[in-house]
Amino acid sequence: MLRHRPLGSGHPYSVDTEQRHPAIPVEGQGLRLGVRATSDVDEVTLIWDDGTTTREHPLERVQQRSRGQEVDGGHLASAQARLARASTGFAVELTAIEASDSYRYRFVGGPHESPRSQATRWFSVQAAGWRSVPDSVVGADSAVGLVADSVSVLDDGQRIARVRFALALAPREHVSGFGERFDALDHRGSSFDSVVFEQYKSQGAERKTYLPMPFAHVVGGRGWGFHVRTSRHVWFDVAESDSGLLWIEAEVDSSSSDVEVLSVGGYDGSPAQVLDKFLAEVGRPEVLPSWVHRLWASGNEWNTQAEVMRQMDAHREHGIPVGSVVIEAWSDESTFTVWRDAKYSPSSDGAPLQLSDFSFPAEGAWPDPKGMIDELHERDVRVLLWQIPLIKMRPHPVGQARHDADAALAENVLIEDEDSRGAIKPYRNRGWWFPLSLMPDLTDDRSARWWTEKRRYLVEDMDVDGFKTDGGEHAWGSELHYRDGRRGDEKNNTFPVHYARAYGDLLRRSGKAPVTFSRAGYTGSQAHGAFWAGDENSTWDAFRWSLFAGLNASASGILYWGWDVAGFSGDVPTAELYVRSLAAAAFVPIMQYHSEFNHHRSPSRDRTPWNIAEQSKNPAVLTMSRSIVELRERLVPYLTEESEWAVANGTNVMRPLFFDWPDDERLWTQPLQWMLGRDILVSPVTAEGVSEHTTTLPAEDWVYALTGERVSGGGSDTRTVPWDQVPVYVRATAWGRLKAVFAH
Repeated sequence: MLRHRPLGSGHPYSVDTEQRHPAIPVEGQGLRLGVRATSDVDEVTLIWDDGTTTREHPLERVQQRSRGQEVDGGHLASAQARLARASTGFAVELTAIEASDSYRYRFVGGPHESPRSQATRWFSVQAAGWRSVPDSVVGADSAVGLVADSVSVLDDGQRIARVRFALALAPREHVSGFGERFDALDHRGSSFDSVVFEQYKSQGAERKTYLPMPFAHVVGGRGWGFHVRTSRHVWFDVAESDSGLLWIEAEVDSSSSDVEVLSVGGYDGSPAQVLDKFLAEVGRPEVLPSWVHRLWASGNEWNTQAEVMRQMDAHREHGIPVGSVVIEAWSDESTFTVWRDAKYSPSSDGAPLQLSDFSFPAEGAWPDPKGMIDELHERDVRVLLWQIPLIKMRPHPVGQARHDADAALAENVLIEDEDSRGAIKPYRNRGWWFPLSLMPDLTDDRSARWWTEKRRYLVEDMDVDGFKTDGGEHAWGSELHYRDGRRGDEKNNTFPVHYARAYGDLLRRSGKAPVTFSRAGYTGSQAHGAFWAGDENSTWDAFRWSLFAGLNASASGILYWGWDVAGFSGDVPTAELYVRSLAAAAFVPIMQYHSEFNHHRSPSRDRTPWNIAEQSKNPAVLTMSRSIVELRERLVPYLTEESEWAVANGTNVMRPLFFDWPDDERLWTQPLQWMLGRDILVSPVTAEGVSEHTTTLPAEDWVYALTGERVSGGGSDTRTVPWDQVPVYVRATAWGRLKAVFAH
């Protein structure tokens, strides 16, 4: 068998063996064409027809790549792994590509004795070329500073596929934002793109993100910002190839005759004014209840009622105040709507179930989940449940999961795909997590309502307070079909926005605040709940990357943000890393720790303070952690008030210092500092083995919060910093109001 899939899997950073690359052939560039073949195939030949001449090109055997992973006999996390291991790859590269020409091609192959016994169908493709066009083809607001005569388009003679243009940057301007970026605060001198992607760990090193936005502040010159008004893939060269230019290349889908193919918003003013104008366009955050500012606690191994209550009891016994527990492994891991071990009669038509439909065996994992939730509420602890926007199809579903899948197909609520001949079929998740699952189109109101109604009983009957809306990155492929008729190239990035919105709407319908906790997002996510920085190891690098992510996300309008304190994966953090990270987390909008599943092996990898104290053999970790969380409790009223202020004024609670002092060039030398609300400046220790820390202070009168000592701004201030202390400075004018917060 020969398999050629022109667009591949849709992985944005990897070329699959069997795809065409680039998908649209470009004049002057090479064109790679590949196939995947079963193990009986020894030879493959490309038949290439340019409309005048048909030529044959032999393919060479290559190592396979699928969805960003090498296939060399190892494991792929999908049901196709066995097929991949029993197959091989072939590829060829062509160079003679002419713009606007039409080509068709197919592959033939087979064993040595019959090398043409197998063949693919014919494929057609139109080549494109870059051409200069009038500047008006990019509808850029005057504040943007579009460089004259910089606009060009990639045109195949019928459709424009991309547009490229430049914005002018002054010598001392800094560029920040772009959603949640992990590697730096000032992106000048670097290149990257804007696409939602599940980068499992090392996001800073890989320079990929769950939550991109084609929006940025340009700070230090005239003061402005821009927003590329698209949900399609965008690439940025921020003065990397040319020190005075910010090059932007964006996917579009326009007729060759269109006079405008892309709009770029421009906003003049201070960073706060730029953000306010941007949020007025894309949606503002909504004030969430004050309890979201208290400590969130979770562990993936807290997967029974007994374990959840044991952990909550331990928090109380150790004097660690906790405000929310996120229960990840609560469901049957099949429907993601039913508590594990619950007894019930499946709904054959996929209709929503009610609490009264279930019984909970005393010997089960969750003998009384409603009673557990009630007890936690009595302790002033809120409960959030984990979710995934997929219908799991491997192993083959049975019972309610089968009925749900059948109902989703019958109700036409799924994202769809094209098979090798262009016929429409349900999309099957191409990502690594829950591969081949069906995916509801949560960008469609009817489909979203169908999906969330199955979870209504959790809110209305069981009194759950919110949802961890995990895994919004599974829509891969430009050819996907959504219910509104648009395709994946335009819709995939927007999926996580609507995913959080759908669950927020469910909570609102049930009389609850729309508290969702997401890792993926895009432009528009500002209006939908809280976010965390995704999966990361317990390293000092990851600590710094997470803080960069938070500052860029905050600059882009994400208000309720946090990260997994000291990382959630692998070996537990050192005592020093844990306490330093926890201390910094006390001064961001969401403070939470979480740990990855470890098959209940010993020693435990929970990120609770007492477990870190035990594993590190350092009892002081628990004492220091208690002090930090108690400080956080005292900060909750301030955080609540400042969140209300930020929403009302179109700004943010956690703000890079350039928001308030855009002309202070010194502050860029120490980027991991921020304002928390109007009056608190935070300068955490983010390096191992540091006992003294120097803060770069803006020109204000300050009070060093940990001693009450007045400090003049405009210079630097060096302090001895125990692990559990973060250098924090309060505006002198606010010290009378905030002194009690730090008095302990």
